[in-house]
Amino acid sequence: MGIVNLTDDSFSGDGFGDDGVRAIAHGRRLREEGADLLDLGGESTRPGAPPVSAQQELDRVLPVLEGLLEYDVPLSVDTAKPEVMVAALAAGADMINDISALEAPGALDAVANSRAAVCLMHMQGVPRTMQQAPRYVDVVAEVGAYLAGRVEAAQAAGIPLTRIVVDPGFGFGKTLAHNLALLRHLDKLRVSGLPLLAGLSRKSMLGLLTGRSEQDRGYASVAAALLAAQNGARILRVHDVAATRDALTVWNALEEVSE
Repeated sequence: MGIVNLTDDSFSGDGFGDDGVRAIAHGRRLREEGADLLDLGGESTRPGAPPVSAQQELDRVLPVLEGLLEYDVPLSVDTAKPEVMVAALAAGADMINDISALEAPGALDAVANSRAAVCLMHMQGVPRTMQQAPRYVDVVAEVGAYLAGRVEAAQAAGIPLTRIVVDPGFGFGKTLAHNLALLRHLDKLRVSGLPLLAGLSRKSMLGLLTGRSEQDRGYASVAAALLAAQNGARILRVHDVAATRDALTVWNALEEVSE
């Protein structure tokens, strides 16, 4: 899953803001590098990020979504707002990627009334304050229980398991220790056998480990993505598509030889 940030305050410094032309070109380039799907986000979810209005989010997302439809690549929209979900799905989005796991009133219905896939993510708190003091007794068990509950809610709303993906939410209300525990035990979070999405690319946990800035975390991001895949992730949300694709190609070749 290639990342197309449409914000002006992205944590990784790669946001296109209102420059839809450049954003579309970037999405096309990620597709050419081997992205199987693209994730478009019009609201920053970095720690401390202020919210934006639904209209501003739509103004950023819809033109790029419509501009990428011709490139034969599934399109995901990263949003927690039901009104943005409805408009994006009507415009042709194939997936909703929600950091709030469809908890907002109307979000479950927005997805249930479509044929789109959905990614349900775990987050402790909200982006503005989530990293101030995250606490868990057993982070793996608690994240797993939350995801199981949201999957049940989605099913009850009429969203079949075949359309659901789950995401432990690396960096969303977690310390470095929490993130490492989740990565190590990622296979335990496969709720109902559903595909796991892992988003580790350029995140602060990698900066804490390497001491590198957001733009210099490419190598660490590829390593983290490979470890996530080895531990059960089936969708990797990344900035560096070509490098991640190459790493997975080598690993997959070794797995085939082992088998």
